[in-house]
Amino acid sequence: MQKLWGRKISDLAFGELIEILEWVATKKSKLIIFIDPWYPSSKTCFACGHILEKLDLAIREWRCPSCLSINGRDENASLNIKKVWGSTLKLGSVRPDFPATIV
Repeated sequence: MQKLWGRKISDLAFGELIEILEWVATKKSKLIIFIDPWYPSSKTCFACGHILEKLDLAIREWRCPSCLSINGRDENASLNIKKVWGSTLKLGSVRPDFPATIV
């Protein structure tokens, strides 16, 4: 099936997943927040907000050139996503260049 239809099957499955997620969230009075897929969560230092120009996938930890803090790729990304989530709900601040959408 994947060979015949290519991306259409994958896109359809992901679209259905999003619809189900939205339905369940509405039923349980919850919010779904979509963050811009190009938001540089791994490349942004959580401590000072410095953004690296390039960060290869093989690099799991990096040192911020501005504040010299050591950032783990996944932990840093999760903290940055949490910051975007908080700013969308007016709980904190984040750079306004990368808005999130509430559904």
